[in-house]
Amino acid sequence: MDILYTAEALATGDGRNGHVATSDGQLNADVRVPKEMGGAGGALNPELLFASGYAACFHSALLSVARIQKVALHDTSVGARVGIGSNGQGGFGLAVELEVVIPDLPHDQAQALADAAHQVCPYSNATRGNIEVTVSVVED
Repeated sequence: MDILYTAEALATGDGRNGHVATSDGQLNADVRVPKEMGGAGGALNPELLFASGYAACFHSALLSVARIQKVALHDTSVGARVGIGSNGQGGFGLAVELEVVIPDLPHDQAQALADAAHQVCPYSNATRGNIEVTVSVVED
């Protein structure tokens, strides 16, 4: 693979109750276990960061696919929900739900664009076969 960019981050402290910072200084934040998992909450957590990254990356892939297919889009958005839970084998696993909003396109055409984006998005390619990811087109 021809690497175009490399992101660097360092986690310190007590894992999910610690601190994360990127080498470029763009992110410098405490992380906490969410209340739903028995922690204090009130700060970022890995699932929030992953959901944010996946939503932004998938949205970019969607817009790219639309440009290639010469489909004009406006006011689109992508929401990501990242769930964490027991994998039933003593560890934990993730599940992702992507909700794609594409106004003014028939649902079938919008879903086809979302499905095409799912084939090219780097996050989708990295998770394919590893975690459950659902992609749904929803009304705004």
